[in-house]
Amino acid sequence: MEFQNKPIENLANKKLFIFDMDGTIYLGSRVFDYAIRFIKNLRASGREVMFFTNNASRSVSTYVDRLNRMGFETCREEIMSSADVTAAYLKKHYAGKRVYLLGNSDLYGYMKEQGVLLAGENEDNVDVVVSSFDTEMTYQKVTAACRYLLKGAVFLSTHPDFVCPTESLPIPDSGAICAMLTAATGKTPKYLGKPYAETVEMIELVKGYDRSEMCIFGDRLYTDIALGAHNGMCAVLVMSGETVEEDLGGLAPEDAPEYIFPSLDEVDRAIFGE
Repeated sequence: MEFQNKPIENLANKKLFIFDMDGTIYLGSRVFDYAIRFIKNLRASGREVMFFTNNASRSVSTYVDRLNRMGFETCREEIMSSADVTAAYLKKHYAGKRVYLLGNSDLYGYMKEQGVLLAGENEDNVDVVVSSFDTEMTYQKVTAACRYLLKGAVFLSTHPDFVCPTESLPIPDSGAICAMLTAATGKTPKYLGKPYAETVEMIELVKGYDRSEMCIFGDRLYTDIALGAHNGMCAVLVMSGETVEEDLGGLAPEDAPEYIFPSLDEVDRAIFGE
């Protein structure tokens, strides 16, 4: 597809600037210094910043500590993850139901804090299976999840990402784990997180902005960019992470971002100058 960015004024006038993390403001342990500069410029100009990650394998407090060590000077109120969206969805639609979580200890602890009734691996009655990016996954945990799904439990997933980018090679993420569960059970999950409407609705509720006043920056077409493109929010693609030029060739207009930049460096210079 031939692409041309919209006027930069349309982007500069937004009030809430939402950032994906890995591949957008850093890659693995490598911090993008220009991302720190851009975010400082946004705050200094009175614009509000939020960090949103689909990666639910770490707690929000872990992300606060990590981003602060990297130099982003953030706080709990600026960070949201697919775990937040999933916990809110469970409390709204499955309050009091028993939930089996295929996730790591950080996510398990967070769900307990949120009042989600978590089930073990040898329960008789489980109402919901929630699968996520489980870096502590065992065959026993997978077997339990499959057993509950085959007995009729509702199947949810925190996010659809197939891989998690790293400095060397991508590693299997939540979507890949769900594909395994689907192959074993024939059940497909309802995904939450980016790019689904529940995420935009929660950001609107928490931050008090209309989606037309927001923009999202990300490196992944089917999550970050789709969140904006499919939900009435401005989407900005940066080519500093997963997406490469070849991925843009067959992109349908309804799936396209409003802006494409090599990185946040060019966005910062376009809005704030040299």
